Amino acid sequence: MEIKKNSTVVVGLSGGVDSSVSALLLKEQGYNVIGLFMRNWNDASVTLEDECPWVEDSNDALLIANALGIPFQVVDLSDTYKERIVDYMFDEYQKGRTPNPDVLCNREIKFDVFLDIALSLGADYVATGHYVQKSESIINEEKIYHLLAGKDKNKDQSYFLCQLNQYQLSKALFPIGHLEKSEVRKIAKENNLITAEKKDSQGLCFIGKVSLPEFLQQKLKSQKGKIVEIFSDFAPYHKEKPSFDSLEDELAYESENYQYEEWNGKVVGEHIGAHFFTKGQRKGLGVGGHKEPLFVIETDVEKNIVYVGEGSSHHGLFKHTLHINEQDAHFIREDLEMKIGESIEVMSRIRYRQELKKSTLYRTKSGYYLRFEQPISAITEGQFAACYIENELFFSGVIS
Repeated sequence: MEIKKNSTVVVGLSGGVDSSVSALLLKEQGYNVIGLFMRNWNDASVTLEDECPWVEDSNDALLIANALGIPFQVVDLSDTYKERIVDYMFDEYQKGRTPNPDVLCNREIKFDVFLDIALSLGADYVATGHYVQKSESIINEEKIYHLLAGKDKNKDQSYFLCQLNQYQLSKALFPIGHLEKSEVRKIAKENNLITAEKKDSQGLCFIGKVSLPEFLQQKLKSQKGKIVEIFSDFAPYHKEKPSFDSLEDELAYESENYQYEEWNGKVVGEHIGAHFFTKGQRKGLGVGGHKEPLFVIETDVEKNIVYVGEGSSHHGLFKHTLHINEQDAHFIREDLEMKIGESIEVMSRIRYRQELKKSTLYRTKSGYYLRFEQPISAITEGQFAACYIENELFFSGVIS
């Protein structure tokens, strides 16, 4: 991308190596660079003991800004973060769904509130240390921005940006998307950046190391309930697929969850609240006496029951098809929006780091269906499905 003379870019300095090298590269490319640290959380009671990550991270971000000779400030977005991300998380878990706060943080905070702050400071762009790439082209006399996977396939973070729109992409720069992680650390070392060896953050987006169960228990009440094991001879697993009058009816059938009742299986343990568990979860069940690990195959928050199955190949974990409601579907590429009855072959994933899988996206009267060539494990309501054509992410939606 051609740099405008004296273009100003605000970098979200997180105190990590990726954003540090992003700021360095932008400065070398001739941008006027400003460093901003986002303080998104004030409640230390739900971070892991003996850590106050945002203080340490903001100090590191300040030291990087000083080393690079760029202006720096801290912006407190904790009220907005609580309202748009944390409250949404609690609400989704309460309903028995599993949200993705990192996807929301990018859509609602980094490329919305943070972007507005950057523009108010006179910036032309915002930049982050995401391992993604961006390109642009002219299609039907209109400039189109493309969100592309990062070069480092082990670090590709395009999934986390699956809800961005054309305007947000037009203002975004991703300086390290064309690099491998090892190259980023090498650049940091060669330039004596203090973050060169710093470990990657594992916590919630820009909060730090938060204990999720403790975090959820701040608002969601614990309530003892039964863990019920469903066995492989459960009759609906072996039911013959009926014939259908239409493709839409068939897709709807395939996307339905199995319906379980307590009497379908055996009570094998006790939990502290069905809303603390998610499909595919293996840890935290505390049930022994099995050859293979137990996995959560369904939760019923109304009756407060967690249903489990033994082994990672348990039939209850797998489905071919998922559904996305019309209002929860999002095209990054508006020129690729589909009409009812249309379908397109894509590569898809339903969680970060999952290998891309062959699938077909269908537009129907009742929204969108994504059908995978092979059954997928732990399709989870509230998570985002993301669809790619080659290495471009063009569509995403909340699994319903």
